[in-house]
Amino acid sequence: MPATPAQETAAEAPAPCRVVVCRDCCCGTHKVPGVDHAAQLARLRAEVPVRVSECLDVCEHANVVVVQPSAAGRAAGARPVWLGLVNDVDATEDIAGWVRAGGPGVAPRPEILDLYAITPPRRPTE
Repeated sequence: MPATPAQETAAEAPAPCRVVVCRDCCCGTHKVPGVDHAAQLARLRAEVPVRVSECLDVCEHANVVVVQPSAAGRAAGARPVWLGLVNDVDATEDIAGWVRAGGPGVAPRPEILDLYAITPPRRPTE
């Protein structure tokens, strides 16, 4: 069966940036009160593909969101951007707007998100 025009367009479209949202022991739990965690996920999912992750090992920065660059962003040299303490609607909106604009390597990061930028944990080398 031949592909529909929408399927052909989707297959040709470059991969968008993606978001990883930590939801485990601290992030997305009662340990971060006053946040509508489900609404935060839904808002981000309205813009880009979202993957929910187990603990990302930066619990002191809950809620943690990692914005991964698109194929175009990676080609421009962008790396994933780790954001912590994403615990209010405005921060979620700032992230949604950035990823809608193209995310790392494609659109400049809004200065306000610099306040949320964190260093990812170092993984032991084997």
